[in-house]
Amino acid sequence: MDERRSPLAAHAASPAELRDRIEAERRGRPFLVLRDHSDPARPQRIVDLEPHATRLSIGRAAQNDIDLPWDTEVSRLHAELEQIGGEWTVSDDGLSRNGTFVNGARISGRHRLRDGDVVRVGRTQLAFKRPEREDSMPTQVAGGAGGRAPVAAGDVPPLQRQVLVALARPYKHDEFAVPATNQQIADELHLSVDAVKAHLRTLFARFGIEHLPQNQKRSRLVAEALQAGLVSVRDL
Repeated sequence: MDERRSPLAAHAASPAELRDRIEAERRGRPFLVLRDHSDPARPQRIVDLEPHATRLSIGRAAQNDIDLPWDTEVSRLHAELEQIGGEWTVSDDGLSRNGTFVNGARISGRHRLRDGDVVRVGRTQLAFKRPEREDSMPTQVAGGAGGRAPVAAGDVPPLQRQVLVALARPYKHDEFAVPATNQQIADELHLSVDAVKAHLRTLFARFGIEHLPQNQKRSRLVAEALQAGLVSVRDL
């Protein structure tokens, strides 16, 4: 198992699942993303961490707040999530037989979670996401957040729409794909790599996602374009 592989990685999600993550992020609350192997039809599972919640149990038994019945390497009661002073933490405290890991390192005692951390219990990985609240994000956000109108087809010049389609092209044959590289887009559209980068920067700003970490922008842009209807599966 590659312990660095996060459930948030672009190749671990279909376009529909990426759209679900966008909606979770827009709610502005911390949440977990994991792959639910008990439900092949809807493998992605999003667990919202409600503001009033103080402690959540993780384990194989159905009585747990986050139950993982498919994973035989998870103890019946494996670990606990606890909110302390507005911050979420994870602890094991000897509850499990196989230990609990954060970003590949076994934890001892309580560990504070930060945006993008990956918790592993047994063979299951749970990615922790702490999005910025909508009222603290830039106003240029697709979908009307912050008073900004949704991005429409007429708002995006034809060449930039071609860049969007080329960026999403790998999803045509593989719903777990990775967005196309700058070089792949440049080769398809007969542009320079610098021109592709310039178009992407403009698109990041237009969709209000320029504040995201670099490794999240491309998959988020694909998801936003699909959600807004600027790119459809037929286009790919």
